[in-house]
Amino acid sequence: MNIEVKIPAVGESITSGILSIWHKKDGDRVTRDELLFTLETDKVSQEVTAADSGILHTKVPEGQEVKIGEIVAEIEPVAAGTTAAEAPAPMPVENTAPAPVSTPPPPAPTLVPTPTLQVQPPSNESRATRKKLTPLRRKIAAQLVMAQQTAAILTTFNECDMSAVMALRKELQEQFTKKHGAKLGFMSFFIKAVVDALQAIPAINSRIDGEDLILNNSYDIGVAVGTDRGLVVPVLRNCDTLGFADIEKNLVGFATKAREGRISLSDLSGGVFSISNGGVYGSLLSTPILNPPQSGILGMHKIQDRAVVVNGQVVVRPMMYLALSYDHRVVDGKEAVTFLIRIKDCIENPARLLLNA
Repeated sequence: MNIEVKIPAVGESITSGILSIWHKKDGDRVTRDELLFTLETDKVSQEVTAADSGILHTKVPEGQEVKIGEIVAEIEPVAAGTTAAEAPAPMPVENTAPAPVSTPPPPAPTLVPTPTLQVQPPSNESRATRKKLTPLRRKIAAQLVMAQQTAAILTTFNECDMSAVMALRKELQEQFTKKHGAKLGFMSFFIKAVVDALQAIPAINSRIDGEDLILNNSYDIGVAVGTDRGLVVPVLRNCDTLGFADIEKNLVGFATKAREGRISLSDLSGGVFSISNGGVYGSLLSTPILNPPQSGILGMHKIQDRAVVVNGQVVVRPMMYLALSYDHRVVDGKEAVTFLIRIKDCIENPARLLLNA
């Protein structure tokens, strides 16, 4: 009896998804726990494996939307040691076509006028390609529009001198990597700076829920990660208790899972504040959009040498523009500016962060 391959449940609110990739093709031999296909939903991508060994018979093509519980393939059990190639070959079909009949050659053609070449205008279809949005892209689009429509988003800017962080990283990098097996990056400094600022300005660690204001007592920070499928924001839990090495290892793990499509719902849920680093793509300045229902998001940008005045002298320093977008319904301008200055002070005096880690 064939084994049915069904779309698994991946979350209470998810009812459908896109069968994005068949990792095994129709007629392939599969083994138990071998990867069959990837299911892409509006929140996560999940890889589905074979429940048993046998010959795969697919019922749904790649790129088709499927419902939770839908049968998308069957696995035909086979005797041990057999393969799909050992199935009996079809019987040859006897050629019963009639023998060709000889016919006299056609008469020589008469001369005719040369036909005019008709040039067809290019089709509109060749000028653009239409394809459906993936569930994840639809979800991202809906979230961004909802954020703009439901929150009073305002952005304040500042800049920070990255000299101290860069010098400290250079000094500690070899020792840090040897001890922890992970490199010391910039993001861990900013995550610890955000925790420090949230503790100093608790209004930004809050959110509106209907007619209530929810004050968060945790420090679960979301870090935006770009993938081929779109932007996802995995959440690092309890960042106030994590050391720099723990943060760096978690970031590497999330980046790997995101690239491989293995981010789970639990990785994305919660979060009290988010950080987006457009600088890795070369962005010099931006206004990040809130990640609902959070009330704040920090935008990091490209580090660029610029002329600045220090102690009355013009010097060249590696500078980064910082942007804080916040929900003005919850956060006053004074609090937002103070929060961003607190982050600037932490980055320009990173030894304090290391002492508190």
